[in-house]
Amino acid sequence: MTTYQEFIQQNEERDGVRFSWNMWPSSRLEATRLVVPLGCLYTPLKERPDLPPIQYDPVLCTRTACRAILNPLCQVDYRAKLWVCNFCFQRNSFPPQYAAISEQHQPPELIPQFSTIEYSIMRASCSPPIFLFVVDTCMDEDELSSLKESLQMSLSLLPPNALIGLITFGKMVQVHELCCEGCSKSYVFRGTKDLTAKQIQDMLGIGKYQQQQHPQQPMPPGGMRGPSQSVPPANKFLQPVHKCDMSLTDLLGELQRDPWPVPPGKRPLRSTGVVLSVAVGLLECTYPNTGARIMLFVGGPCSQGPGMVVNDDLKQPIRSHHDIEKDNCKYMKKAIKHYEGLALRAAANGHVIDMYSCALDQTGLHEMKYGPNYTGGHMVMGDSFSSTLFKQTFQRVFSKDTRGEFKMGFNGILEVKTSRELKISGALGPSISMNIKNGSVSDTEIGVGGTCQWKMCALNPNTTFALFFEVVSQHAAPIPQGGRGCIQFITQYQHLGGQKRVRVTTIARNWADSALNLHQISAGFDQEAAAVLMARMAVFRAEGDDGPDVLRWLDRMLIRLCQKFGEYNKEDSASFRFPENYSLYPQFMFHLRRSQFLQVFNNSPDETSFYRHMLLREDLTQSLIMIQQIGRAHV
Repeated sequence: MTTYQEFIQQNEERDGVRFSWNMWPSSRLEATRLVVPLGCLYTPLKERPDLPPIQYDPVLCTRTACRAILNPLCQVDYRAKLWVCNFCFQRNSFPPQYAAISEQHQPPELIPQFSTIEYSIMRASCSPPIFLFVVDTCMDEDELSSLKESLQMSLSLLPPNALIGLITFGKMVQVHELCCEGCSKSYVFRGTKDLTAKQIQDMLGIGKYQQQQHPQQPMPPGGMRGPSQSVPPANKFLQPVHKCDMSLTDLLGELQRDPWPVPPGKRPLRSTGVVLSVAVGLLECTYPNTGARIMLFVGGPCSQGPGMVVNDDLKQPIRSHHDIEKDNCKYMKKAIKHYEGLALRAAANGHVIDMYSCALDQTGLHEMKYGPNYTGGHMVMGDSFSSTLFKQTFQRVFSKDTRGEFKMGFNGILEVKTSRELKISGALGPSISMNIKNGSVSDTEIGVGGTCQWKMCALNPNTTFALFFEVVSQHAAPIPQGGRGCIQFITQYQHLGGQKRVRVTTIARNWADSALNLHQISAGFDQEAAAVLMARMAVFRAEGDDGPDVLRWLDRMLIRLCQKFGEYNKEDSASFRFPENYSLYPQFMFHLRRSQFLQVFNNSPDETSFYRHMLLREDLTQSLIMIQQIGRAHV
């Protein structure tokens, strides 16, 4: 008999899943009485070197409203070559290529140890990944020189077939051509003018490549998209690395500081809002719905044009938390609207926005955070581009796994299917909703809800999503004991090698009546997963609510949990006892309410945005370390 702790550990290693409750309550009322919501942390690209390479398409349930994928929990009739879907109970015939299967000769997707399995879809062609460097030139010579060295080094780390582009900006924005020999050529945009996508395309002369932009097409439930739409040939601004690495290395080496003079007592004029708009416009018309990264390197705040967060007068400091609280931020709301609009446009096309911010003062990450938050991009905050922190972090972006493959996926879609006793309340993580509703979507939203599919433009082996569920059954008609509830996670993404992959994780847990078997439900509590889920909910609430309200909500939830599962004598505080698998939870809540995620004192708005961004994307272990930092030495 394995203990619950071993069971939880095995499930995390095999499937990348940690549930707050590993025995599920059999009615909605019982679920709300458990205080901590029924939810899980799911890491779609959890590293599994033992997974077999499956070079064929998954087998789907034939019921149009279901389209779940064949998995080890399905009932199989090997004689009749039929399988019964464990979500809708539809009887399905196996395709002809499964004619030789038997109990002794099972395909990998029916073997219990492969409850998580990954398919490589060979018929779906994907274009190579795109990396667009967007470089701020309004910085000191030493800083710019260090950044140029890092960028030149990164060219050797990129896949040779990857497409690459370069945009630089200061007071003006320059989009560099990479195919011209002998002399550098660039297109210059004014940093004060807000340009539409159409204007950008016309000015760059790439409007003729523009394809008919249909609204984001929903993925057929559980279905696979056909071959990706045709994309234009690499244009003059985006070239394969192996063709232009020499000329790009030279171009980076020749980059100079922004030539516009900066009067004493003034900030450099920096056009971050316009340059992001140009980068998004360039990619969305040339390579829509294709894996691409806009890598923004910024050394100060945007001080002119759309997206401006502070003016150029150094007497005017950039906004603080106190200013935000007093609504004394002249530029903030307008800037947020600009950057959020760009982030939504990029996310709709599967494009990632990374932000590498290195400066001693704030650079406007608070306003620009929507780019990394919606697209799953990296957010790196440091003091200097010459620091080892930045250089090593930047190198890790291009790190490889044990198979020699890059640890990054692009243009992903996460779909969740549930058995009929459950509904999906929502998700928290670096993604946007695809607004696809079906019968398994709950009206009660937690996080980003109202959908069963989320778009994730970038994924790596640590990217983790919090998903929340609702038990449907009413208290008067609970789910019969002995049954199991099922959840299937389907993640489609573009692998850096060029092919499309589909990773499928199917899990099940037992139902229990808390009136009769509360001790069983209690024993299945995972305090670490619960702490991280509650932390994500608190951070999500903190973005819209006042800080004290969020702290009071956390305190109330902890008190209710202690009342429900603690043992104590009234009026005797020394008598309180918590079960062993709950003992660390109050400690986590103690550290969380005092952490930089919820307390803004002594932190700038940029720092708060950075910390919250990291908590909403990292896996369970990293999140717990951030909540309760481990003291490694005492001086």
